[in-house]
Amino acid sequence: MEPEARKALYRWAVILIGVGAVLFLATLVGVVQSNTAPWGPDEPIRDWLLSVRSELLTVVMIFLAVLFGPVALPIIVLVVTVVWGFAAKHAWRPLVLAGAMITGVVASQIILQIIKRARPPVELMLFGADHTFSFPSGHVLGACDFLLVGTFLIFSRRENTRSAVLGFVGAGVGIVLAALSRLYLGYHWLSDALASLSLSLVILGAVIALDTWRTARIPGERITGELSKADAPGD
Repeated sequence: MEPEARKALYRWAVILIGVGAVLFLATLVGVVQSNTAPWGPDEPIRDWLLSVRSELLTVVMIFLAVLFGPVALPIIVLVVTVVWGFAAKHAWRPLVLAGAMITGVVASQIILQIIKRARPPVELMLFGADHTFSFPSGHVLGACDFLLVGTFLIFSRRENTRSAVLGFVGAGVGIVLAALSRLYLGYHWLSDALASLSLSLVILGAVIALDTWRTARIPGERITGELSKADAPGD
């Protein structure tokens, strides 16, 4: 890895961690100050989504909610990591993706139990009642981690910048759909989804820093090993 490329990736890592941390803290402060009730645009967005509900749209949103849910998504991640590991013949990137997903799950569960924010009214939920806590959204955080971290790990190995941009645009569309499904179905506030996105940005930044450090370190170790062999006496 060229030094300038490595520095650029480290800068992006710092920026993502900083932006994610600031966005999460701003959202958290707003939620706490409102006594975990609706905050800022939470109610206007909810009211707008209620006004656009339809039978077809509900079916689509339920499908998205199941796809990014706690049953389907872990299966998808497991299949992707195993197939990816065998296809690429190495375990680093699949394990990093799995580790990022697990980190998100652990972080969300801890925050859920600390903040203890109530979900929107049960009568607004379209896919069964859910009385668990709301902040942050586990569905959205899982979707963000899977799409953002997966996109980085795939496209950071390619020199084509356009493909990376398209990859992240696709990831962004998937994240928006995942968040909309949870808000539309009545299970979360907008601030829950924003908190999940901000946490995922922090995780993505940490992954970029870790992956860049490892990628830059391994070639150096290989060169050192090759020099050692070259210095060794011949047979």
